[in-house]
Amino acid sequence: MTAKKATPSAPHESIALYEKLVATRPDVERKGASLPYTSVGGNMFSYLSADGVVALRLSATDRERFMAEHGAALMVAHGIVQKEYVAVPESLLADTARLALYFAASLDYARTLKPKATKRS
Repeated sequence: MTAKKATPSAPHESIALYEKLVATRPDVERKGASLPYTSVGGNMFSYLSADGVVALRLSATDRERFMAEHGAALMVAHGIVQKEYVAVPESLLADTARLALYFAASLDYARTLKPKATKRS
């Protein structure tokens, strides 16, 4: 019996734009077979939801600025408001150069968080 390969559940266009964003940071690896995400030290700092919305984990200051400048809201996943994540507006997702600044801020913030223990030996 062969293992079933995970297929992306987000729209292909959103996946391509997310991958282009992640590529702005060669030091970051895109993870996740079906739902792409990035993490550092065991802390996720960005992901692409099944419906094609990119979520970025930002510090309180960056989060407030991002929401004010882009009319964005906190990310809601499975009915739960994710207090540290903003939902990237679709119009901004296509502007990789502008969004890359926030992606870098998200990475910087994640690097300040306490690393999580790994399950690997």
